[in-house]
Amino acid sequence: MSLVLPVRARSSAALVLAGVLWGTGGLAGSLLAAKADLHPLAVAAYRLLVGGGAATLFVVLTGGLAAIPRTKAVATRLITVGGLFALFQASYFAAVTVSSVSMATMTTIGTAPVFVTLAGAFRRRPGTWTLVSVAGTLAGLVLLRWTPDEIAPARLAAGVGFALLAAAGFAALTLVTAKPVDGLEPLPTTAFGGLLGGLLLLPAAASEGMALPLQADVLALACYLGVVPTALAYAAYLRGLADAHPVLGALSAVLEPLTAAVLSAALLGERLSVTAWCGAAVLVAALAVGYWRPEPR
Repeated sequence: MSLVLPVRARSSAALVLAGVLWGTGGLAGSLLAAKADLHPLAVAAYRLLVGGGAATLFVVLTGGLAAIPRTKAVATRLITVGGLFALFQASYFAAVTVSSVSMATMTTIGTAPVFVTLAGAFRRRPGTWTLVSVAGTLAGLVLLRWTPDEIAPARLAAGVGFALLAAAGFAALTLVTAKPVDGLEPLPTTAFGGLLGGLLLLPAAASEGMALPLQADVLALACYLGVVPTALAYAAYLRGLADAHPVLGALSAVLEPLTAAVLSAALLGERLSVTAWCGAAVLVAALAVGYWRPEPR
């Protein structure tokens, strides 16, 4: 028993770290898009290319390349992760483009744990506390992120469709990477998966324009977006999934909009309503339930 608690604590800490770092990515990505006048797809491509490239360079320089198993299962895993990275990023930013940031974020992050829970329900009925945590997460996101934007019905339907596709991609990424394969470590998975995902997005992003001004602040934002909320965050996420249930991993993603909302209030002067603060409290409580009563793997 003495070994179980530290392992669980480490996995939970890694998932929390990933969610918080993802939250800084929203602010960094929006600033990069504004300063460089980039389409959301270009921001997503830079995020994966810089993050995957930096992580790959680190793996190569530290001698980790030789430790990657040369098996068909590992190659399949890396290709699958790269495709899911591209699907998730492209679908999410498509939802943002045709609808709104709040709707896209709420739908994507809120429904991903539901998809993971439903997938697991085919093998085993989810526990009561897991269902309470998922329901609390959905309620908290609605209170925190939903805004009464006037969106045309057709655009709203398209936005919801893309957001659900993004949620399905993130859920699939969570379920796939929760199962270890031939000793493949989280960092190489993030490195080569992110790089491949960025390459898959490159043609569509290039068609929208990817010119990046050679300015120090713009380049610093691009590097930060790729390294911190992408390479480091996904490596921490995959590390945490090694010892945590996939539902808990998907639930940890709600720390992204929570962190983004708090940072926007603190750094950009955006005022959160009482309803939004109530949503933040519900989110924290729902996550606490998930960590307190985790579903067994």
